[in-house]
Formats: sequence, structure tokens, C-alpha cells
Amino acid sequence: MYASKVIMEVAPNIHLLGVFTIAFTVVYRKKALYPIYTYILLNGIFCGFATWWIPYLYLWTILWGATMLLPQKIPKKIRPAIYMIINACHGFLFGTLYAPAQAILFGLSFDGMIAWIIAGLPWDFVHGIGNFFCGILIVPIISILFKLEHSITRH
Repeated sequence: MYASKVIMEVAPNIHLLGVFTIAFTVVYRKKALYPIYTYILLNGIFCGFATWWIPYLYLWTILWGATMLLPQKIPKKIRPAIYMIINACHGFLFGTLYAPAQAILFGLSFDGMIAWIIAGLPWDFVHGIGNFFCGILIVPIISILFKLEHSITRH
């Protein structure tokens, strides 16, 4: 997850983090929190444990939780669309989900928090659209992970 983030930093707010979060959650369920929090820890180690990092402690868990709430047996034809939409929604809402921590950390009023959200809407739009299109990779990654899991359990 961290390597994909570093590689894709040339495109602001376009990354595969949601893709991996959803794919790992579908395949590994609760154990998906291990790679998610490993990513968060690596992000802090390499980019600094600053105030921007604190919301990461819950932002990716929200996507994990939303994915956990999905039925495990989604009809095959609609799986890609469902995962792409969930991924896109997380991107569109990223700034809004981030805002409460910013408000607490920087003493923003409710109006200040709303202004912060509004100022970030163009970036959230890019984030949501990027997440939607990157989401096309979720089902293929899930298939690969299930095949790997199956081949490991056979041996």
C-alpha cells in the first residue's frame, strides 16, 4: 500500500489505497486491519507523525468498516460497480471525514470546519473520481488474493 502511494504521488489525490483497503477487507475481513495500519504507521515513519497524520488513524478504518458492512455474496455482475462506488464515496467524503480532526486540532469553530470542507471540495472531487476509476482494479485484485490464499492452503 505504501509503495503504491509513493509511486502515484505524481498524481495528487489519485492512488490505490482505497483499492487495496477494499480488496484486503473483502478477502481477509478483520485481518485487513493489519496491512491498513501497517500502511498508516509507514506513512507516519516516512512522512512524519504530524497533525495531518492523526486523521489517518480513523479515515481508512471508515472505508474498512463500510466494506465490512457489505454483504459477502454480492452478485458477480454488480460487484465491480459496488466496490467502485464505495471507493469513490470515500474519496468524495475524504475532506469531510478529515475535517472534525482538523477542527479539534486547530481550534476551528463549526463554521470554520465547514469553510475548510468547502475549500477542499475541488480536491475531494478529484479524489472521488480517481478512486472510482482506480476501483476497476478491486475485483481483479480480490481474485488474485483468493487464488493465492487457495494455493497456500493447498500446500
